[in-house]
Amino acid sequence: MEEKKVTWLELFYDLLFVAAVGTATHALLHVEKGSIHPEYLLKFALMFIPIWWSWTGQTLFNNRFGQDLLNQRIFMILQMLFVLIMTSSLSIDFDQYYLSFLIGYIGLRALTAIQYLVVQNSEAGDKKRVALFLGKYFWIGVIISCLSIFFDSWIRYAVLYIGILVDILVPILGRKCLEKIPTNTAHLLERFGLLTLILFGESVVSTLFVLQPQKGNWNSISFSIISFILIISMWWQYFDNLEKKVNKSIQSTGQTVIYGHLFILMSLSMIAASIKLMFLHEVHYSFILYFVFISAILYFIATTVVFHRYRYEQHRLKIYHLGLFLGILATFFVIDLIMVVPNIVIIGELTVFFIIYAKLTTT
Repeated sequence: MEEKKVTWLELFYDLLFVAAVGTATHALLHVEKGSIHPEYLLKFALMFIPIWWSWTGQTLFNNRFGQDLLNQRIFMILQMLFVLIMTSSLSIDFDQYYLSFLIGYIGLRALTAIQYLVVQNSEAGDKKRVALFLGKYFWIGVIISCLSIFFDSWIRYAVLYIGILVDILVPILGRKCLEKIPTNTAHLLERFGLLTLILFGESVVSTLFVLQPQKGNWNSISFSIISFILIISMWWQYFDNLEKKVNKSIQSTGQTVIYGHLFILMSLSMIAASIKLMFLHEVHYSFILYFVFISAILYFIATTVVFHRYRYEQHRLKIYHLGLFLGILATFFVIDLIMVVPNIVIIGELTVFFIIYAKLTTT
């Protein structure tokens, strides 16, 4: 497979999504009567999905057709402007910023579709057909989302996200066409790894938030240390697998990596929010218990599915590994459900789980 390097502009492009991800995660910190209201959980998902898909759309174009040329740099710089518009419009008070959000999102997706139509003029054979397919059919979702401006109330959002859903489904429905020009697996894994690193950074920021000078007692210090070990264990498991256990020469459409990372990234944001909420004691014990363990299970299942597809055969996990990991989480959860434990103990249990997960999947 031809080696493809990540460009400095791609790295710069990633940085703009830090604020967007942080804003979406902030929706999880709105606590009412001891729990996160379902409205905010929904808003978190509705903000996160367009962020992920906007980033993914451009990343896949760069993966298949990207070259460090002047015209492609200009396209990406223009996209950055729309990223800024979209990010500044992300708010739990969505109605007030709807138009600017729509302009930001539509601008990003339209520029990506235009890039495919431009590049197909200089391609031939299967590469031309793939570029033309994506360049044409991505417009369906873009147009549907644009139509949302003509509606009010919940119908507006329904139309917007129907368009986004159609956009997301285009590569899946066109899988046979895309198989003719597989993704560059090494580049794709590297790009998603870098975005995942941003989310790990968000988690580290959460631990720094916990360790405040005015609260510099041993409880906060211990909580911060255990939270940091938890994050490091997750980081170790993810990136050791990425570097040592996966076969980057596999030829595929990359859809396991693409769609699996939606759940990896969302669960990381949920865990980052959990660290803050548990330290601040703003939520009921039962709610945070379910929220934390659901986040951990979501992360575990998503990473297992993504890496299993690309692992060298001798490194693939067996079914009993799955039973073991789920059994450990289930045991901790049941114990905590029966007997109320301090939040620091819950963090400690997750830390133990992810140390075991890292140990058994990276050795």
